[in-house]
Amino acid sequence: MIESELDTALARPRYGRRPKGDVQNGDGPEGISGHRHGHRSRSLMGTFGQVEIAVPRARLVSAAGKTTEWKSSALRAYQRRTKQADSLIAGAYLAGINTRRVRRALSAVFGGAVSKDTVSRVWRKVKGDWDAWNARSFAEEPIIRLILDGTVVRVRLDRKATAIVLLVVLGVREDGQKVLLAAKNMGGETSAAWRAVLDDLVKRGLRKPEFLIVDGGTGLEQALAALWGDVPTQRCTVHKHRNLLAHAPQRLHEEVSADYNDMIYATSAAEIEVRRRTFIHKWRLKCKAVADSLEEAGDRLFTFTRLPVSQWKSARTTNAIERLHEEFKRRIKTQTVLPSAETAAMLFWALLAAGQITMRKVDGWQTLTHKLVNEPIDLAA
Repeated sequence: MIESELDTALARPRYGRRPKGDVQNGDGPEGISGHRHGHRSRSLMGTFGQVEIAVPRARLVSAAGKTTEWKSSALRAYQRRTKQADSLIAGAYLAGINTRRVRRALSAVFGGAVSKDTVSRVWRKVKGDWDAWNARSFAEEPIIRLILDGTVVRVRLDRKATAIVLLVVLGVREDGQKVLLAAKNMGGETSAAWRAVLDDLVKRGLRKPEFLIVDGGTGLEQALAALWGDVPTQRCTVHKHRNLLAHAPQRLHEEVSADYNDMIYATSAAEIEVRRRTFIHKWRLKCKAVADSLEEAGDRLFTFTRLPVSQWKSARTTNAIERLHEEFKRRIKTQTVLPSAETAAMLFWALLAAGQITMRKVDGWQTLTHKLVNEPIDLAA
């Protein structure tokens, strides 16, 4: 990989010659030419242990005639560990293990090459990256859609295991790629907590989104109404399904689920309208609390029908955050209680930043630029 990087910088492979026109004009990257001069040995520690690698050396000559030593971007100066190794060390530390225990736990993997000072340096680097991530600008981010939800994790507060809520905000770029914008512990899902998270994103340059997907929590609804009251909002259909079941006796759960899924997963807006009316009429007679719960959601439960059909699957739920949380829990399942509230948010971010959890594009991303149809479904029952 490093050899290929140098080949690109010199515009020729090893032992290759630059065409005569290139030599005269210096037609390499930014008019740069140069020559190789051997290798130097570098010691690198990765998840595979300690190895010695031969790093190529070269002198680059700029168009102005100035010579400089070539530096690899793949292997930084003074770098002694791979990113995967740093992620492994940081992950162990974030899980609540102190520096000496991390050294002992990973000694077999790294051949005893991890000292407590190494762990401390890695931690300071991770903490610095975390602080920078929380302060980064969104001015150049083409975010057009937000997915917002709270997720519960267990942490140790005052020596007791306590469930806390992380407020998570995912953004969807114009090309459909999901990106984590915020993961914060604000003490709960109150309107003030959500407003603080949103105000921080706006302060850092986040533009007004074109579409919102929410879990239906009262605090979040109030915060969004005050900030972006005119933005089309989709209430998560999975959360509403759970609400309906909570209003029905256990013996009716299967029937409620069947009727609800027939309505939500209908193939057209017109069909959804018909099945909604049928659902309301049936359950008003059978279990009024279920019908009232569905009506409470209003047209926000069906905002997805204003989008192209190809987007319906990704637009009607907050499942992107739910799946992210499931992956998060799967990776920390042996650590049932995290050491602190800040650690929980940091570990959530670190698993994504290290590439241990990846997010794909949303379904129907090819039609994200299409405007919403200005015809919400008819709620007349």
